[in-house]
Amino acid sequence: VQLQASGGGLVQTGGSLRLSCAATGRTFSTYTMGWFLQAPGKEREFVAAISGSGISIYYSDSVKGRFTISRDNAKKTVYLQMNSLKPEDTAVYYCARNGGGSYFYTGAYDSWGQGTQVTVSS
Repeated sequence: VQLQASGGGLVQTGGSLRLSCAATGRTFSTYTMGWFLQAPGKEREFVAAISGSGISIYYSDSVKGRFTISRDNAKKTVYLQMNSLKPEDTAVYYCARNGGGSYFYTGAYDSWGQGTQVTVSS
């Protein structure tokens, strides 16, 4: 599978962005998909995940209530709606496919997109 993330950019504090991650392959709907972020000098960390059916959704505490993950299996795309953005949200955001294991553990994800930069100015 190949994952192509897009939608990043520069936004002011309090603004919104919508990230998209388009996937190739025929089995997209069977996989949990996740979003992670990596700030400069820091490790990659979990943001949100959504099960293949879309029924189960998980968020990190830092984004809960501000970000919304969703997916469209017909379009093989997963989204991350980011509202009320803060300067500390600034990072490269990656989408990934969970190959099995905990939804918040980077090691459980076996395919990664190239990342899209999100910069929030104060």
